[in-house]
Amino acid sequence: MYRGDISPAEAFDRLKKNASAVLIDVRTQPEWTFVGVPQVERLMRVSWQVYPQMEVNANFAKDVEAMGLSKDTEILCLCRSGARSASAATALAKAGFGNCWNVSQGFEGDKNADGRRGSTNGWKAAGLPWAQS
Repeated sequence: MYRGDISPAEAFDRLKKNASAVLIDVRTQPEWTFVGVPQVERLMRVSWQVYPQMEVNANFAKDVEAMGLSKDTEILCLCRSGARSASAATALAKAGFGNCWNVSQGFEGDKNADGRRGSTNGWKAAGLPWAQS
């Protein structure tokens, strides 16, 4: 099991305090392109699910291992709302990465009363740095 759930603000703070910590955005290429991405120095993009079928990426842990991270690296996993990233963090923990965290609320957070994300909570709503291509 991964180490726990942290807020986007706490994730950003950990990235500032720990020069070896990384943020892995586990969303899909269309999400990165059209919704935006966190603007942090140590951002890695590895999709937990393969677009457009949205099947789990069977090579996810191997893809992360191929990036050269040590097994004790502090890894913060982020998705849209915190669900996929929890699964990704669990998979990394099972693969031997011992310091994995889930960024609860994710990049866009929960839906508001109108059914839209991005304003209730999450990375964007917290006012953390991000960009859209």
